[in-house]
Amino acid sequence: MSVLSVLWFFLIFVLIAGYFVLDGFDLGAGVLYRALAKTEGERALVRRSIGPVWDGNEVWLLTAGGALFAAFPAAYATTFSGFYLAVMLVLFGLIVRAVSLEFRAHDPKWGRVWDACFTIGSFLPALLLGVALANVLAGIPMAANGDYSGVPLLGLLSPFTLVVGLLGFAMCLSAGAAWVAAKVDKANPVHARAEKLRRVWQVVAIALFVIASVLTFAVVKPQLASGMIVLGVVFALAFVGCMAASLVLGKKGADLPAFLLQSAAAVCLVALMAVSLFPSLVVATPGSAGASITLMSAASSDLSLAWMTGIACVGVPLVLVYHVIVYRTFRGRLTEKDVA
Repeated sequence: MSVLSVLWFFLIFVLIAGYFVLDGFDLGAGVLYRALAKTEGERALVRRSIGPVWDGNEVWLLTAGGALFAAFPAAYATTFSGFYLAVMLVLFGLIVRAVSLEFRAHDPKWGRVWDACFTIGSFLPALLLGVALANVLAGIPMAANGDYSGVPLLGLLSPFTLVVGLLGFAMCLSAGAAWVAAKVDKANPVHARAEKLRRVWQVVAIALFVIASVLTFAVVKPQLASGMIVLGVVFALAFVGCMAASLVLGKKGADLPAFLLQSAAAVCLVALMAVSLFPSLVVATPGSAGASITLMSAASSDLSLAWMTGIACVGVPLVLVYHVIVYRTFRGRLTEKDVA
């Protein structure tokens, strides 16, 4: 296990965390779209709140997939082949969401259809990505050659994976409500609905986190690496603390700090999964013909990882600069005049 392989293990989870935070609120706003907005003007406000940023946010998912392919090809092959149907549903949702956002502004006659597509396209990734990551931690049946040997899609469902999937889903919805609350003018009815939904889904997320934690130790029983137990406890406590602080600040009307703390909680959740999984990449269930895929068995050569590190040192800062420019350009709250 080389230093570069360990570095890229955690860098991939950094990319996943970036996607979970940035596109998570996009997906949440899409799922809550009809609950947040009742009139055409209000729906335009919700769409406008994510309109300038949603496409750039998806870059983090593509980069995470590409990094997994280049750094740990065996893990990429197993997960993307085993989760093929789930991955295709996620991609279908992302495509439908993108098309609906673009067509909605230019085809008002089909407005209801595009609104429905926007909601469905946001729902599928928000739920299925959490289920897929839960399976990586819980373990999947693998053949001797490393292929997934379970039932497609249905074989990925269990009480643990469903709870973790719902936890990710609840985090996306609370993030979406927190984002809309931070972006829409406080005098607009959308803001009050977003505040209410933010509180509801944050409480749901905390409750699901507790249930998922109990199931993790009762059912999954992860074999934490030496030194990772302390980090796991730290990230778990940090998650609860950030969510609780976001709830308190949200009630006081501090919408932006509440959103930032919600985002910090999402990062803690991904970090908790990373330390719980390390050094494994894909866990094989007991009785599988194949062994778990680890950093030692799946990493590319140090030369490949070194080239990737050099490219990342250039590319990641450029992406971050892009996000800073976009979010700074479109900062501030939206009013009905902005969509008139």
